[in-house]
Amino acid sequence: MAQYLKTSKSLSERQQANKQVSIVVENTLADIEQRGNQAIRELSIKFDNYDRQDYRLSQSEINACIKQLSRQDIKDIEFAQQQVFNFATAQKGCLTDLEIETRPGVILGHKNIPINAVGCYVPGGKYPLLASAHMSIITANVAGCSRIVSCAPPFNGRPAPAIVAAQAMAGATEIYALGGIQAIGAMALGTDTIAPVDMLVGPGNAFVAEAKRQLFGRVGIDLFAGPTETLVIADETVDAEICATDLLGQAEHGVTTPAILLTNSLKLAQETIREVERLLTQLPTAEIARQAWRDYGEVIVCDSYEEMLQEADRIASEHVQVMTNRDDWFLANMTNFGALFLGPRTNVAYGDKVIGTNHTLPTQKAARYTGGLWVGKFMKTCTWQKVLSDEASTEIGSYCSRLCQLEGFSGHAEQANIRVRRYGNQDVPYAGSVPAADIEKAS
Repeated sequence: MAQYLKTSKSLSERQQANKQVSIVVENTLADIEQRGNQAIRELSIKFDNYDRQDYRLSQSEINACIKQLSRQDIKDIEFAQQQVFNFATAQKGCLTDLEIETRPGVILGHKNIPINAVGCYVPGGKYPLLASAHMSIITANVAGCSRIVSCAPPFNGRPAPAIVAAQAMAGATEIYALGGIQAIGAMALGTDTIAPVDMLVGPGNAFVAEAKRQLFGRVGIDLFAGPTETLVIADETVDAEICATDLLGQAEHGVTTPAILLTNSLKLAQETIREVERLLTQLPTAEIARQAWRDYGEVIVCDSYEEMLQEADRIASEHVQVMTNRDDWFLANMTNFGALFLGPRTNVAYGDKVIGTNHTLPTQKAARYTGGLWVGKFMKTCTWQKVLSDEASTEIGSYCSRLCQLEGFSGHAEQANIRVRRYGNQDVPYAGSVPAADIEKAS
């Protein structure tokens, strides 16, 4: 049975916090919908201390941001974006249109169609997280989206140069220095100066994630990508230092970040707890990481690898770092995760920043039913059909007529009947059904 050496805040405490967030978001979105740009401006001043008439950046402002970066900064961004582009392009190659003749004269198919207008949120309140620009904007471009709007909050009272550069280099068609609920609301609902999008993507804090949740249906969303989560699955093939480093590497994201160690070694668990405390005396971002570890950190000791697997699927974490003597076994058998990082040579930061897989991933147990952001999220798979012969229309129509009447839908049945009359030369009573015997005669 799993043993908890360290537990996090209770579910009831988390739910209470979520309720407060939900109320704030609901009221804020209603205000944005009613007052548009004025509401957005007031929110930007209140939360980001940033005021301007139009939050869309001009080309000269974008160029000025790019010029603030060093040549090496630009090269590093280009390298990361190329990796994301390469993987997204390979993923798109897995999406193929379909056309098949399922019966003589009956052609069915599907098309993969890019979403027209997408809104890509890039978080940047505490840290300028430019990597989120690669993950969303480049992937949308590979999918073929024609309008790509990107919003990121100002950093220290002005547009974050690295984020703006990444947004522009990735190919955003509109860039706004706007963050939080106001950015999500503006992109989804539209304002006097911002046309609404069809879909919202990108990670963010609890307020951003809740805004996306409340707007879902009015617009599409990628997934519920809330505060970062990390799960480290380890045995004694690795040491406490690497486990603690990987836990704190994600805990620094925010004070509500769950960081969990799952192991079958009591010794490793105890040593990792001590190592976390040691590293917190050195980590520059320790103020945030310490609170996250205190309130949301967990250490779970299991009796076996099988129990570790069961616990991991129950947790359904966004990031799962696996460092054991059977990493491939976890890959083959785990079912609930946002992304897997297999072996000590890779880690979540590689995926977050540069390796090429997408870092916008499901949180809050959403990994039970969805994967992360990928090129397919920016596309709609839409079906089509056509019937090429009189005989095929008559055959399908005869079955359809009777099945419609079985459900009590006479109008539906008549859509089939009119075609059986015209293409099959059969006398079918209005709002009646095609007798089964007629099929035998026709065949």
